[in-house]
Amino acid sequence: MGFLLPLSLLVLLAATYSEGGSARRHRAAWAQRPGRGSFPAPSETTAPFWVSISPKLMTVAPGSSVWLNCSSNCPLLESPILHSGLRSGQTLSGPNWVSFQLLDVRTWSSDVHCFVTCAGVTRGATARINAYRPQSVILEPPVLEGSEHTLRCHVTHVFPVGFLVVTLRRGGRVIYSESLERFTGLDLANVTLTYAFPARPNDLGQLVTCHAHLNLDGLVVHSSSAPMPLSFLTWSTKSKALVSTSIAALVGILLAVGAACLRKYRLMQSRA
Repeated sequence: MGFLLPLSLLVLLAATYSEGGSARRHRAAWAQRPGRGSFPAPSETTAPFWVSISPKLMTVAPGSSVWLNCSSNCPLLESPILHSGLRSGQTLSGPNWVSFQLLDVRTWSSDVHCFVTCAGVTRGATARINAYRPQSVILEPPVLEGSEHTLRCHVTHVFPVGFLVVTLRRGGRVIYSESLERFTGLDLANVTLTYAFPARPNDLGQLVTCHAHLNLDGLVVHSSSAPMPLSFLTWSTKSKALVSTSIAALVGILLAVGAACLRKYRLMQSRA
């Protein structure tokens, strides 16, 4: 009897453990089934979407107004946001796009950013607006004053002035160049460059030109003047006045001598 009682207890415990394990496995399988009392985890939106802004690069005259279009293929498009340092104007919108107006562009280079948020994800696109004015270059005829040639070059309606470089050439070789980077104004400007250099005998007939360059971070705008010849017969205003006075004095002397000779001739004729 003492041996049978422990053995019966072991059989009973084994049966109980087997039933409990089956019940736990049954409950675990039931919990994994969709339906009653449980729901699948929500799936995250991972589909890619694009954002576009157009045009991506614009070149306008200073003071102009422009339109930029921001669009996306996001099916749940939130309102696009535009970031720029320019003044905003009107806004137009349609399915998956918004057009923004920017007013009075006077910064020579501006980056404009359009941001779109779709299903909690934000993406953006960037456009650039360059503002500049092609310049007109006029070179006055060279002036010879004393032993120096003087060149005077006019560059008109320049913007932005701080990026202008003016160069003078004689016979295709640079004789002088000046950068105006010290000027920071945001308005159109007229620039006059005056340069004097010693006259040489072999300068006669040499062509001189004036060139203006705007270097806008890789965008180079170039203008040049019509060529002008150097000549020793080209005088300054003072030289011309001196020559005119000398000629007038010479004419006066010749007239006086002529009149005296005429009187002497008449006197000799009367005595004869």
